[in-house]
Amino acid sequence: MGLDFVHFNGMSGEYYLSEIMGAGGALFDYDGDGDLDVYLVQGRMLDPEKTASEALLPPPVGTPLSDRLFRNDLQDHHELRFRDVTEVSRIEADGYGMGVAAGDYDDDGRIDLYVTNLGANQLWHNDGDGGFTDVTRVSRTDDPRWSTSAAFVDFDHDGSLDLYVTNYVDLRIANNKVCATEHDQPEYCGPLSYRPQTDRLFRNLGDGTFADVSSDVGLIAAPGPGLGVVTADFDDNGWIDIYVANDQAPNKLWMNQGEGVLLEEGLPRGSAVDAQGRAQASMGVDAGDIDGDGDEDLFMTHLLMEVNTLYENDGRGLFTDRTAAAGLGPPSIGATGFGAALLDVEGNGWLDLIVVNGAVRTIRSLRSAGDPLPLEQPNQLFLNRGRGRFEDASAQEPTLALAHISRGAAVGDVDNDGDTDVLVCNNSGPVQLLLNQTDGHSNWLGVRLVGSSGRTLLGARATLSREDHAPLVRRAHGAASYLVSNDPRVLFGLGRSEAEAAVEVMWPSGRREYWPGLAPGRYHTLVEGEGAGSKGR
Repeated sequence: MGLDFVHFNGMSGEYYLSEIMGAGGALFDYDGDGDLDVYLVQGRMLDPEKTASEALLPPPVGTPLSDRLFRNDLQDHHELRFRDVTEVSRIEADGYGMGVAAGDYDDDGRIDLYVTNLGANQLWHNDGDGGFTDVTRVSRTDDPRWSTSAAFVDFDHDGSLDLYVTNYVDLRIANNKVCATEHDQPEYCGPLSYRPQTDRLFRNLGDGTFADVSSDVGLIAAPGPGLGVVTADFDDNGWIDIYVANDQAPNKLWMNQGEGVLLEEGLPRGSAVDAQGRAQASMGVDAGDIDGDGDEDLFMTHLLMEVNTLYENDGRGLFTDRTAAAGLGPPSIGATGFGAALLDVEGNGWLDLIVVNGAVRTIRSLRSAGDPLPLEQPNQLFLNRGRGRFEDASAQEPTLALAHISRGAAVGDVDNDGDTDVLVCNNSGPVQLLLNQTDGHSNWLGVRLVGSSGRTLLGARATLSREDHAPLVRRAHGAASYLVSNDPRVLFGLGRSEAEAAVEVMWPSGRREYWPGLAPGRYHTLVEGEGAGSKGR
């Protein structure tokens, strides 16, 4: 298949927390040929006085220690085949990599990349000739701290994508701490051992540059150990909100009031802590209509002995912890979840859950067996059975039982066959591409939601209607899970239905448009301004 990549965490024996937190990647169509390419983030030695040969886990052989770009040649070969095009792409990303966000920030129809690091970040402009240019300095989007997940989002409705950057804790070589297990063995310290950082919000000025408005919207006054971020219009007021998963601290819900005003309302809206009022170790997060009522709910992953959490939205942006009722509590208590993704695995119209796991505290049995990084855990799949209940189907998927230290989980239709695949980014291990092999009896319909330039309009909401079926509501968004960027196309599972469907789109501009008679079994490109019944909100 050609997706040859092994992550290197630079493990040195000094127990730097960053060694166990990465890494992520992106599924995005950088060359505009209609299939999803892959960007993977790499680590390195954190201590500049040590070389990779001194690492306790060896670096991959034959590959430079830098981020890699793989082109998907599906359209040329009619089969899934990847080729490493990093060198010709002109991307030189050799920092201590964490995550990546993908989005067309300059509205030229080509997808750009923002790479987060422990240290200076990078904004890579897609030049359209197969190459990229580092425009971090000229765009004024750098952040020298420990950045994790990031999201492109038009928070101010001016038609240009802004950039939200989640920051974690103040970790440096000089302030590194080593903790101990209950058996007095050395252990990685958690986030509470370090000072939390403030996130950044960069407003797109429309001329290739950004302005840091973090202080203006209140982010500077609200530090937190941020790991995951997802964007959605939780209260249906037409403005995209921003939700941040914090590690062992209350989560943040930035409700968009319009006109560039964000208010942090996680606690009063019920999504900052769990049903018992406890702040959890939140890592991965996703948003989507889990219960089929037309609004977007929240799901997030947590630490061993905590349970992953499902927050149900009442349609007004008020949330209730429904984890126990959904059956998602007990199966998650024995694992540490990182990447989390909502996807319709069976193509029946219900959003299922995939959770990728990997411990952050030593697993004694693995250490006793001589494992130098004893954190491997199997991944999990939960199928949505409707009526607010999920079924643990992990045992039905043998590939999930192969234990790794999994971190990022990006989702998208990599082979363009109408179902959602999963890219799993493993710490100190090989990348995995899990292809969805459904039984072939489920039909589907996909849409690309774009503006006149061809840019995917992140935040656009599509509602699919069919006769004798409840509407399906999905949103175009790339940021979710943990450290990754997802396929922004919207995919509807239709079950066994072969009937044409109608799709209504609510664009970020507030315009509503309607496309009737869309045939299933293919992707349709819906362009703002070309639908029927165009009208304002």
